[in-house]
Amino acid sequence: MINRKVMIGILMAVALAFSGCSTGIGSKTPGNNSPTDQGQQNTQKPPKMDTSKPEQIDPVKVKMDKMTLNEKIGQMVIVGLDGYEVDDNTRTIIEKYQVGGFILFGKNISDSNQLRALNNSLKSTNTKNEIPLFISVDEEGGSVSRMPAEFQNLPNNKEIGKVNNGDFSYKIGGILAEEIKSFGFNMDFAPVLDINSNPKNPVIGDRSFGSNANIVSKLGIKTMKGIQMGGVIPVVKHFPGHGDTAIDSHVGLPSVNNDLGRLKSFELIPFDEAIKNNAEAVMIAHILMKKIDAENPASLSPTIITDILRKQLNFNGVVITDDMTMGAIIENYKIEEAAVKSVNAGCDIVLVCHGYDNEVVVIETLKKAVEAGTISRERVDESVYRILKLKHKYNITDKTIELVDVEKINSKIQEILDEFQKLR
Repeated sequence: MINRKVMIGILMAVALAFSGCSTGIGSKTPGNNSPTDQGQQNTQKPPKMDTSKPEQIDPVKVKMDKMTLNEKIGQMVIVGLDGYEVDDNTRTIIEKYQVGGFILFGKNISDSNQLRALNNSLKSTNTKNEIPLFISVDEEGGSVSRMPAEFQNLPNNKEIGKVNNGDFSYKIGGILAEEIKSFGFNMDFAPVLDINSNPKNPVIGDRSFGSNANIVSKLGIKTMKGIQMGGVIPVVKHFPGHGDTAIDSHVGLPSVNNDLGRLKSFELIPFDEAIKNNAEAVMIAHILMKKIDAENPASLSPTIITDILRKQLNFNGVVITDDMTMGAIIENYKIEEAAVKSVNAGCDIVLVCHGYDNEVVVIETLKKAVEAGTISRERVDESVYRILKLKHKYNITDKTIELVDVEKINSKIQEILDEFQKLR
């Protein structure tokens, strides 16, 4: 017989051997003999979660990537039209050339009902296209107004400058926006930021807030903000400053001898301040600044548009030429060649206000220039992105207008006029 003490010793050894074999919570993983794991829970780390944010989808880029070259070139042109209604030429310019927008003048406007019908017709004709239209107008108030005769006119900027009240200028911007938006316009070529420094100037005059750079800046920016808050895109003009000219650019090419130092200390001040206050669109003047670019007017000048406006003033918005059918251009250049030069200089939109043939030749020449490599596709994409981004920001649509309440708007204009009389 086995000694009883020996038997007890054997049994105790066996018990100790099996004491670490439990399969309950906290047991070791088979084959894991690390002494640091004894008596601890399973410490195997779970797979890492991807906490990075998903890439944001840019709706503007998505839309642009689907566009044809024809559509892109069309977006880079705003055109005018003849008469009071949409005709065959206008339908062609919309349906075949897919233009980005229209500008209306007094010759297109007879009364409120006609104006509403015309804008509605432009938008309805464009519904086959993916991108809605800019419907634009020069509505500065005062001497430059395109509104139907049923509306009371607002004071000009010279009179507003004498009052020199920022809150009042903001209200002026707001009522300008309300007037034109009631007809379906979504872009206003205003306010004027030119400083009226030359008494011989034949084109600016009472359209300017005055001869003081600070007053022009303050009141111009307030008007711009009023237009923006009214849901309309303001286009500040006429960069780099049309106030010291002695020739009307509608007739010929003005020439100015001011150098860059002078511009920065005077003419550019209102534009610089407007850009710092979120100006979204700038119109470029047809002015030859001899000491800055002796060969090209501002509207065709890479130095003025890309180097000064874009790089030095840090403007990232939409740049629009003044009308390419003005004497400053057509008396000195072929309009199609000027259009190519303006785009290569940095302009995003070429404005062609008069003449169906002019509009067609500009669009077709821009397209051929891209196909030939004279204008790079990257240059086109830069402009189209800015244009679509601005349309997206303002939620531009081709929705038509059902009714214009002339009496209601006139009542608000009268309140503005009453306040103006008190401030004078």
